[in-house]
Amino acid sequence: MAALGSARFFYRSFSQVKNAQRNKHLLTRFSVRTFCSEPNDSAPTDHAKPQPSDPAVQDILISITGLDLQKVFRPIKQELKLPSYKLMTDDQLEQTFRMAKEEAKKRLQMPPVLPERKPINDVLSEDKILDGMDTAKYVFTDITYDIPHRERFIVVREPNGTLRKATWEERDRLIQVYFPRDGRKIVPPLIFREENLKMVFSKERHEDVLNFCLAQFEPDSSEHIRVHTATYEDLDKHGKYDLLRSTRHFGGMAWYLVNARRVDRLIVDMLKRQLLQDAVNLVSLFNMVHPHSESAQEATSQKSTGTDLLKIYAQRESRRSGYIELVLQAYEQTAVEGSAA
Repeated sequence: MAALGSARFFYRSFSQVKNAQRNKHLLTRFSVRTFCSEPNDSAPTDHAKPQPSDPAVQDILISITGLDLQKVFRPIKQELKLPSYKLMTDDQLEQTFRMAKEEAKKRLQMPPVLPERKPINDVLSEDKILDGMDTAKYVFTDITYDIPHRERFIVVREPNGTLRKATWEERDRLIQVYFPRDGRKIVPPLIFREENLKMVFSKERHEDVLNFCLAQFEPDSSEHIRVHTATYEDLDKHGKYDLLRSTRHFGGMAWYLVNARRVDRLIVDMLKRQLLQDAVNLVSLFNMVHPHSESAQEATSQKSTGTDLLKIYAQRESRRSGYIELVLQAYEQTAVEGSAA
């Protein structure tokens, strides 16, 4: 009977808090805020930092990602099926290639890059009368189908009587229990442990790690950011940028390196692969993100474009200026010889 009484008390407390929250939501339905979001006290400024979702940034990230159809549509392990053959005219073949390019662009769409979500530490009530009545936590979840997961009401009753909002980790697990998502596990796979990541990186399976991470974690979770950071750091350390080229993750890696002001090695890699325009675009993105850098200020004052951006960056920012300048000299010499011929 005591256990039944305590359970009823838990339920009444949950219902009262939930109803209060719904009433508050009705009163503030015109404000654009979710249940778990924090108010934004900072007003937008004229010199706000560019974001990955900005059209200008997206154009650059898409252009430097590349579009290798052989890599985008490479074979994957799946059930074998009988191949099909079609006879096509030249026009039909050209149309098929156009359709393949459009499909490839969709597959290369860059995943969202978001700041880490703020922790949830809200305590709703402390009922000392329930302290010690049970050793387990009670979790109450609103499983209404038409509610966005970010607004879903989930609270936890601690054994000491404290009623609080569920943490992000608890919310993710419970939402996966009631609303399973394909490819996501309730308990994260062991592959995301640091020691296991090193082993997977040694086999050059960085893209697989990032794909698994997208399926398992929310894009603003601490684990999502940790795994992506570890992957980008390993790629930058060993110069294996090409593993992500022509994948949906290349733009995120470039954005990470630009924000960290560590694009020298990536620029050198692009120049080695004769991707001069990609290197120019990367420097343009660097100047956009760091408008107060010497490179950006001088490029703006001189209204520089093309290879001049690379020259200014090499002189003002790069630690590998010698190599970049040599490559640019060779490129310009080849261009002059080609025009003379």
